[in-house]
Amino acid sequence: MSQVHVSPLMLSQVQKPARYIGGEWNSVTKDHSQMAVTVALAFPDVYEVAMSHLGLKILYHIINEIPDAVAERVYAPWPDMEAQLRRNCLPLHTLETKRPVREYDIFGFTLQYEMCCTNVLNMLDLAGIPLFSAERGADDPLIIAGGPCVYNPEPLAPFIDVFFVGESEESIVEMVDCEREWKAAGRPGGRRGLLERMARIEGNYVPAFYTAECDSEGNFARLVPNTEAVPAVIRKRVVADVENLPVPLHPILPHIESVHDRAVLELFRGCTRGCRFCQAGVLYRPVREKTPERLLAIAEQLIANSGYDEISLMSLSSADYSQLGELVDMLMERFASRGVSVSLPSLRIDSFSVEIAKKVQQVRKSGLTLAPEAGSQRMRDVINKGVSEEDLLTACSNAFRSGWNRVKLYFMMGLPTETDEDLRGIADLGYKVSDLYRDITGRTGCRVTISVSSFVPKPFTPFQWMGQESVAEIERRQQFLKNEIRARNITYNYHDAKTSFLEAVLARGDRRVAAAIYEVWRQGGRFDGWSECFSYERWQAAFAATGIDPAYYASRVRRPDEPLPWDHIDCGATKDFLRREWRLAQSGAFTHDCRRQSCTGCGVCPQLGAEVVDRKEGNRGKATFIYRER
Repeated sequence: MSQVHVSPLMLSQVQKPARYIGGEWNSVTKDHSQMAVTVALAFPDVYEVAMSHLGLKILYHIINEIPDAVAERVYAPWPDMEAQLRRNCLPLHTLETKRPVREYDIFGFTLQYEMCCTNVLNMLDLAGIPLFSAERGADDPLIIAGGPCVYNPEPLAPFIDVFFVGESEESIVEMVDCEREWKAAGRPGGRRGLLERMARIEGNYVPAFYTAECDSEGNFARLVPNTEAVPAVIRKRVVADVENLPVPLHPILPHIESVHDRAVLELFRGCTRGCRFCQAGVLYRPVREKTPERLLAIAEQLIANSGYDEISLMSLSSADYSQLGELVDMLMERFASRGVSVSLPSLRIDSFSVEIAKKVQQVRKSGLTLAPEAGSQRMRDVINKGVSEEDLLTACSNAFRSGWNRVKLYFMMGLPTETDEDLRGIADLGYKVSDLYRDITGRTGCRVTISVSSFVPKPFTPFQWMGQESVAEIERRQQFLKNEIRARNITYNYHDAKTSFLEAVLARGDRRVAAAIYEVWRQGGRFDGWSECFSYERWQAAFAATGIDPAYYASRVRRPDEPLPWDHIDCGATKDFLRREWRLAQSGAFTHDCRRQSCTGCGVCPQLGAEVVDRKEGNRGKATFIYRER
């Protein structure tokens, strides 16, 4: 294998050259000549973002534990570094050994955010790999992708050889084994032979083996296998035993500060709160917890091997961990005297969470982060949030009495059935929190931050059939809310409406959207999730050039019986369940959390052969499940 030489002079001409030098503490290098399988793990964003992603760290650890396999990292170069690579005719290469990515057996992407799609194409091009899977030959790497975005893989389907759906700790080992066995057998069947083998692994979707069909009016109709070797439906992979999952206990320490520069403890997988806008809450079911003893042991090794002074308790809803109080006590007893703090990303809106927060504030103070999601009780009932204004004010009251003076509140805008009165409720809540602080403390120093994102209808949610409000309407609502918030101590932040619109297009698109993605990249699209690089005009021009109406995907309300581009992906939750949840949303009816109450009939546990693991009550085991077939 060759090695790419990046000169110090070249690095001196880019921002943050430490992004590209490699050699970090705890990174892994192996002798490639002794490896049966080589993997380049890619994150299509900058180093600081990529180094914070736990999923990629886990895959890196698992592959490098295999004696005859190696995994190395490659991230998206910022435009200044891309220019240097192209100017000097240097290919995209890994951080560990500086070998060209095109010389690896597998080039694997983690897709966390729809707006990273142009970076995927750009990284393929920088590597010298044909962008379209149909144009790749026997000597090109196998291009694979995983992550939440692959639950609708169709907009990127022409560019990816294999998508793996679901939790990948087991399937990545099977894919490495498959590559090794195919090579050892003499590469039978060439590239197609390898793809056929990969397609037989549960959870793997090979787009080339499926044909998308439309009806006479041009609407998506179905995706059908074009070979007998593949299943009609790809079911996600789920790991039943999270207690004994491989954990990267020697985290790579970045040269520069990453977005989340701390030790991370994953408390559990899944969430069954049932917020109706939340895709992750459906995709990662069922809830499976780790024991506090296991988590403490992991924390001990992470701190010892990294030197971090903060432990972040991470999960979809960390405050729902059944033994959170006990775990926090254990961590504080073990680490507080060593100056190591414990942090929670956000808190449940109840008094218990504030008591937990008081404990973790002993080492390092921070603000209080709460997520009411909507300003009115009517909207919170529509989205099944399960909290009231009283809950919020009680939590803030307890926090203010305990010394807090900063509160961050997260909301969504543009939710189905939302009115201006619902929006006004967001501002009202901000004022009530501010007034509450003055009433309790007699002072006016409270800082309230209201952060509002735009609703994006996502696959596998009860709102997947709903249209997104137009860009003009979202911008009107943003200005409306801005006019409602005039207090100097209340900060109002909101997301760019145009970016959210394109996120909806990509989240709900079919294969035809791939042409627009390619055109945007061809016209210079990079880092579209970054405001300084994003160009809405470029996307509009690409849609016009390819004959695509973006509103057809983002804004159109779909029929409940309409074929969907992601119908061939099975996340476990049935359409019957999602339709029922949408009907309940329209009436504001509440659906309880199933982890400690009766089954709500989503279908995940029986269809995937998994079960809820709740450490407070023990492994709940198989209940009487209520579900219908897909």
